[in-house]
Amino acid sequence: MNNFFDNQRILDVIWKRKFHFIIIGIIAVILSAFFSGPTFIKPKYKSSARIYPTNIWTLSQESESEQILEIISSRDIKQQVMNAFRLDEVYKIDRSSPFYMTYMLNTYNENVNASKTKFETVEITVMDYDPQRASDMCDSIIHFFNKKVRNMHKAKDWEMVQILENDLNKKYSKLDTLVSELGEIRKEYRILDYNTQVERVTEGYMNALASGRMASADARKIEDLYNNLAEKGARAYFLETNFRSVVNVIDSISQLRDFHLSEFEKDITYAHIVEHPVPADKKSYPVRWLIVAFSLMSAVILAILVFLILDYRKTA
Repeated sequence: MNNFFDNQRILDVIWKRKFHFIIIGIIAVILSAFFSGPTFIKPKYKSSARIYPTNIWTLSQESESEQILEIISSRDIKQQVMNAFRLDEVYKIDRSSPFYMTYMLNTYNENVNASKTKFETVEITVMDYDPQRASDMCDSIIHFFNKKVRNMHKAKDWEMVQILENDLNKKYSKLDTLVSELGEIRKEYRILDYNTQVERVTEGYMNALASGRMASADARKIEDLYNNLAEKGARAYFLETNFRSVVNVIDSISQLRDFHLSEFEKDITYAHIVEHPVPADKKSYPVRWLIVAFSLMSAVILAILVFLILDYRKTA
């Protein structure tokens, strides 16, 4: 066996059997061309689309394009596409099979692919027996992606609306309590604005004392208001400060609630389509010349081994 694979030996065998190799090559080409035809291998057509992410907030450390890939690869989107196009009938998979979903997902993943390009777009490619269906499946994947992201965002925005509504109700309840107590103080003690009144009433009271006019009716009114401020002024100041604070908080929460409500009511897309899918006018699978070339090469190599063995036995 030392000289079985000797280069000179191989060349001699090839030269001696050259007509055999020519015949084998011709037969291999004819058979591979015939068996790779549409009668035996059903042709598939490829449709593709490229999209840019838009209106998406990223989660964790992933990029917007990576988030698109995660969502497009989710099982529920795959299942929506399967149901929409009845792919069990297309792929000839029995729904009653206990391994139905495994077979469906495996076949789906063989024919549908999404990947990120170097320019941060996401390319969706679909292979199918029908060029129009391949194009429609691309469109549907983008549609289902937009729908899923929209539902995710709406769910989060509605959750925020509910939380903020609850906060607003609590703040309005607190505001009602403050307004009620402030109303009593204003009505009973005539303290309408502590910061304004305390300065002026104190000044008027001191002037009345200095001028000796405390016996007059106006001075007694000033003294009454001064005593009211002394008795309820701190409480009035506390209530007024809290009232303004609560009003400001209510204003901030209302703006935030309105923002999330506006976002919830929007129906926007989350993928900017750079390249729309179109039905292919030429099949992408099988690549017949590749099958023919591989078959020819395999046949020739096998023939060389067979003829080497025969030659070796003759000379043994």
